[in-house]
Amino acid sequence: MMNPIERVLANTEEVITKDELVEKLKKGGVRGYIGFEPSGLIHIGWLIWARKVQDLVNAGVEMTILAATWHAWINDKLGGDMNLIKDAANMTWHFLNAVGINMKEVNFINSEEIVSDDKYWMLVLKVAKRLSLARVRRAITIMGRREEEANLDFSKLIYPCMQVADIFYLDLDIVLGGMDQRKAHVLAREVAPKLGFKKPTAIHTPLLVGLHGITSKGDITESKMSKSKPESCIFVHDEPDLIMRKIRKAYCPPRQVEGNPILEINRLILFSKEEFALYIDRPSKYGGPVHIESYSELVEMYKAGKIHPLDLKNATAKALIKELEPIRRYVKENPEVNGILKRLERIIEKREVKLR
Repeated sequence: MMNPIERVLANTEEVITKDELVEKLKKGGVRGYIGFEPSGLIHIGWLIWARKVQDLVNAGVEMTILAATWHAWINDKLGGDMNLIKDAANMTWHFLNAVGINMKEVNFINSEEIVSDDKYWMLVLKVAKRLSLARVRRAITIMGRREEEANLDFSKLIYPCMQVADIFYLDLDIVLGGMDQRKAHVLAREVAPKLGFKKPTAIHTPLLVGLHGITSKGDITESKMSKSKPESCIFVHDEPDLIMRKIRKAYCPPRQVEGNPILEINRLILFSKEEFALYIDRPSKYGGPVHIESYSELVEMYKAGKIHPLDLKNATAKALIKELEPIRRYVKENPEVNGILKRLERIIEKREVKLR
C-alpha cells in the first residue's frame, strides 16, 4: 500500500517538479485544480484524471474542479450551444460522484462564477501583455486544435490567456491536467513571477490512446481516445456487449506493447488500482487460466507470446465491464443524469453536432 504522496506521484506522465510537489504536500495548506471542457459524453480516459483528483484530496489538497464552460464555448464544443455545454458540465459532476469522489470534499465551479468578476479580465489582459502572438498561437494545441486554426476566429487566441488567468485567479499551488495541457501550465509557470504570483506545480497524467492505436505520425495527442471518434473510444456508460464489441475490434498486434490500446487500458485504468489482478482464461494448450497481479508481469508474458491477443481482449473487456458497472448503475438509477445523457445523445444526433 502506498502512502498519500506516493499515490499522487503514481501513474503520472510528468511532474514539474517532483521536489516542489513533495515539499508542498508535506507542508500542507495546498490549493489545487483541474479544468475540463464540458464537451459531450464521457469516455474512460477521464477516469485517469478523476482518480488523480481523489489522490490529491487524500493527500490533503483543497481541490477545485473547474467546468470550463466559456472555454468550451470559445472552442466551439457542442456547436457552441451553451445550454448543451452546461448539461455536459452537470453530467461530469455526476460522473465524478459515480466514480466515488466525495463531491463535498471538492469545490466544483463553472466559468460563469469567475468571468463575472472584472478582476478576472484584468488578469487575462495582464497575462496577454506578457506573451507574444507567436507564443499564444503555439499554445492553442491545448484546445485540441492545430496552430493554424488560430485563424478561425480571434477568440481562439484568448483561450490560452484565460487558462493561465484561471490559475492565478484561483490562487493555486498545484495544477492537474493531461499531457495535452502542458503548454498552458508551462506558460503559467513562466508568467507567474513576472506578475507577482506563485509558480504552480504541474502534474500531468498520461493520455489514453484510442482503440485504433497510434497514428502513423506517432503523435499520442493526435491518437488519444476522443469522444469525437465514438468508434475508437469507450464511454463510461456503454453497455457490456458494446464494450466487448469495441474491444474485440481494437488494434492489438501480437507481442507488441508500444501503442497497444488494450495494454494501455490495463496500464492506466485497470492496474492503476491497488490490489487488482487480471484473470485470463487461456485454453489449456496455451497454459490454461492465469491470474496476473502486475502490469509488468502482463507485459512480460504478452511480449513472450504467452498471451494471445484475443484472450487479452476478452479478459480486459470483462475487467473493464466490471469496473464501469457502478457508473452504469448510477446512470440508470438517477433520473437527472439519465435525462441529461439521453438529451445530449438525441440533440447531438439530431443536429449532427460533433462530440469533440
